[in-house]
Amino acid sequence: MARVLLADDNPTSRLTLQTVLEAGGYRVDSAASAAEAVGLMDQSEYELVLSDLSMESPEAGLKVLAHARMKDYHPATALVTSWHGEGHGEIRKAKTQVLIEPEDLPELLGQVATLIGTRASRQAGRRAGR
Repeated sequence: MARVLLADDNPTSRLTLQTVLEAGGYRVDSAASAAEAVGLMDQSEYELVLSDLSMESPEAGLKVLAHARMKDYHPATALVTSWHGEGHGEIRKAKTQVLIEPEDLPELLGQVATLIGTRASRQAGRRAGR
């Protein structure tokens, strides 16, 4: 069972996404802030870190994902946002996978599975290259 960290300051969104991910077979830890997410990443290993873009600051989600990418266990990372508008270019420059409209649950679960599968392939390649 893959472990997922979900960071979102909106309690309704966080609980809904956590419930959907758990129903999809994932073990989910959730964080209500970037600081809480960073602390959880420092205590446990995750196959995937999902973060809302804006939490306590407009860039909080990007900071969560940047911290995740520094971890030795190399989790897959993605933003979860239903926000539509300009600014996605900045997210793309940060080399961040954007999952838009989490209310499309089958697509969301498919993207999560793809991200975790891609991470597993990268991990296997790293081990084979040693």
